[in-house]
Amino acid sequence: MRLPDFESMVRRMADEVPAEFMQGIAEVVVSPRAVPHPTRQEIFTLGECIPLPAGAGGGNEAVQSRVVLYYGSFAALARLTEGFDWRQEAWETLTHELRHHLEWRAHNPDLEELDWAVEQNFARQDGEPFDPVFYLGGEPLGDGVWGVEDDVFIDRVVGSLPAVVEVTWRNRSYPVPVPAGATLPAFLTLDGISVPPEGDLVLVLRRRPGILTLLRRGKMFAEIVRVGSTGYLTS
Repeated sequence: MRLPDFESMVRRMADEVPAEFMQGIAEVVVSPRAVPHPTRQEIFTLGECIPLPAGAGGGNEAVQSRVVLYYGSFAALARLTEGFDWRQEAWETLTHELRHHLEWRAHNPDLEELDWAVEQNFARQDGEPFDPVFYLGGEPLGDGVWGVEDDVFIDRVVGSLPAVVEVTWRNRSYPVPVPAGATLPAFLTLDGISVPPEGDLVLVLRRRPGILTLLRRGKMFAEIVRVGSTGYLTS
């Protein structure tokens, strides 16, 4: 998609957003720039919500933002991703940034927590240190189940590592063997699941958090293994 066509599409999308969600949005603009992640290849910033200076004593209603979509980042991902859907990605990016603005006005940090969880999940996938309870900043999907983008995390608090854990996914139970020598916290990526999620399905076994864990976030290497129908492979 060419830059002028992308700009026209984004303008039409902004016009489709109900007016109450656009309150305080000074402008929605397209930048030709590509904004790559500083350390992770093939990761790009697609959009940004930039808070604008507010006058003194303005209250929540005075909070204004500028939403920017980065055409160069979309183009880079389109080259890397087969079947890249420009419209869907642009709409998701626009609404994501508008949600940032609305949460700033309401002093609600939920989306910032989710963005932080996504960054921590990148670290997990790349074998780097990460906060072992980052997924709790993701989207709640049910009792003890959390989503971070396409990955799903099943949270279990245990006193010690059991030999086998029974996991229910989409109304079907699976016995998950815990590898000998595993330590807490353990991230067990499940293979051989009927109707798996788009990304990983991960069973997380962890101890009940102590007071220091509740007061601060600590990065660490967690035990990460892959569990399948024929055993497991250390990731």
